Amino acid sequence: MSDDMPSTVEAQAIDWLIRQRDTAFDDWEGFTTWLELGPDHAAIYDRLASLDADLSHLPKPVEETAVPERSIIASRRTWIGGAMAAALVAIVGFSMLNSGITRIETDAGEHRTVALADGSRIEVNGGTLIELDEDKPRFVRLESGEAMFHVVHREGDPFMVEAGKARLVDMGTAFNVIRRRDALSVAVSEGLVLYNPERENIRLNAGYGIEASDAGGRPEVRAIATHSIGSWRKGQLVYNGASIAQVSEDLGRTAGLKISVSPDVAALPFRGALLVSDDKQRVIDDLTALAGISAEKQTEGWLLTR
Repeated sequence: MSDDMPSTVEAQAIDWLIRQRDTAFDDWEGFTTWLELGPDHAAIYDRLASLDADLSHLPKPVEETAVPERSIIASRRTWIGGAMAAALVAIVGFSMLNSGITRIETDAGEHRTVALADGSRIEVNGGTLIELDEDKPRFVRLESGEAMFHVVHREGDPFMVEAGKARLVDMGTAFNVIRRRDALSVAVSEGLVLYNPERENIRLNAGYGIEASDAGGRPEVRAIATHSIGSWRKGQLVYNGASIAQVSEDLGRTAGLKISVSPDVAALPFRGALLVSDDKQRVIDDLTALAGISAEKQTEGWLLTR
């Protein structure tokens, strides 16, 4: 095997990365089985996934613009494999070996899934930044944005998520976290999550969530329909009283919509479900119809007004 060709495990990891780009992909059981086949599988997958994010900003190979769909997939598979093998030490090696921290950042409207070495996985929404620490495999920092965590339980080894001033301790469950500019939202769909166990020590069972502000004050615990938690992963956003400003922020993150909100509508409560699609105007029309407001088309995006 030449030096610029990926190993068998790397080639398999690349194949999983490509398959997971398909919105119809659902073979998570097979993917988890592959991760468990060898101790290095998850580590190699994580590093290549991080590298793939970096390579996505490079120019695409010329062949992709002039060949049929199936050839595009094959040529991209070959290009990614060669590029990853050649750049692994230069890009991933530097970030992993020098700092031990892997930063994963998504663009608005981009969705990614990150597999962890313990079998847990993180579904990352658009406009999100998370940090993984190779010295703390059961620790994730959510700098900004939104992520859905699916955590494998390990007795005596809790999984922790840090977001702003808050720390979430997971006991083996599934939960969604949104880190806004000055606030935090957590919603639990399965199991149990502890919010700031060293301070407030609030227990969140399935079907409950919490809203906390950086400004202080007692966090607000509320009941949430479990089927709506993390619904952004299926192209649906469900609300029961969120402000128009929050809804607009979520649409920007999930669908890549550029929305400005006038002060007179920013705090209005919104209730309803929005289907996210490629037809951005239709999403805006649904939002304004349900909220009873107007949208003015601008050079880039929309302005929501009375």
